[in-house]
Amino acid sequence: MAEKPLVVVARNIPKASLELLKPHFQIDYYNRSTPIPRRDLLKRIKTASGLLCLLTEQVNAELFDAAPRLRMVATFSVGLDHVDLAQATRRGVLVTHTPGVLTETCADFTWALLFAAARRVVEGDRMMRAGKYKGWDPLMLLGTDVYGKTLGIVGFGSIGQAVARRTLGFGMPVLYYDVQPVFPEIEKSLNARRVELEELLRESDFVCLHTVLDSSTRHLMNEKRLRMMKPSAYLINAARGPIVDENALVRALKAGWIRGAALDVYENEPKIASGLARCANAVLVPHLASASRETRDAMGNLAAASLVDFLVYGRTPPNLANKDVVPDSKASFTAAS
Repeated sequence: MAEKPLVVVARNIPKASLELLKPHFQIDYYNRSTPIPRRDLLKRIKTASGLLCLLTEQVNAELFDAAPRLRMVATFSVGLDHVDLAQATRRGVLVTHTPGVLTETCADFTWALLFAAARRVVEGDRMMRAGKYKGWDPLMLLGTDVYGKTLGIVGFGSIGQAVARRTLGFGMPVLYYDVQPVFPEIEKSLNARRVELEELLRESDFVCLHTVLDSSTRHLMNEKRLRMMKPSAYLINAARGPIVDENALVRALKAGWIRGAALDVYENEPKIASGLARCANAVLVPHLASASRETRDAMGNLAAASLVDFLVYGRTPPNLANKDVVPDSKASFTAAS
């Protein structure tokens, strides 16, 4: 019987996902809640056929050079900014990600951030825990109404549209900015209108970021664009940290260019910009948008199933990211018993 291929799992993943892999592979499992050290990963992957990784692992030429037998990378994420897809494609390495399964969960969490910022939920929680609440005061922790306000969505893919669907119960018009317009019938159903970014920033009461991170969107929200927003507006980022110039955001929050912000992701995660933690008008949470039990299980299962699909059965996974890849002819498959 042929030796099972080696798969490196670079972080702790849901138990059910690991169980999907066990019958088919030798598994080198880095069972930690923190990123695997780079030197350790490059050592472990030398003879691996597959890698299951997270956003914290840079999948680039250095990694491919260290892993000449690598045939597939399955990333436990929708985002692919940590993967050099061009390098992977040139080397015949398939790359899969986890789109779809986290759309609704991330949209839910965007609204959690929006409400927490608008209604000063975190500040109220701190007040109660510190024993500072002395009784009802009509001027205490005044927030901002959400119903009827204008929501601006930057990036109108599946998550952006799911966020927009949730506005229908709040009577909110939607402005969106995306390189590609959606079909008119989708715009009509979501009460959404495509505008240029500058108009969206000037007119929106809440600006939610749902765009991909690439060279065109890095520091998309810089000082110039933060100053375009209403002084009463809020910035919500549950996409990628580097889309926002964090130092400029600190200045915006302190100087009152905008009223508040809510962030799930950070420019140099897990670190945050100096001064950001002292901004009472910022809600800061640790990358939780997809963090429901159901969704993290679904993400892990999708990543694991894609490795089984290709490395065991030779099938092209439906969640393939680099669709132009031509698999290396030297790839060997293990027949399922």
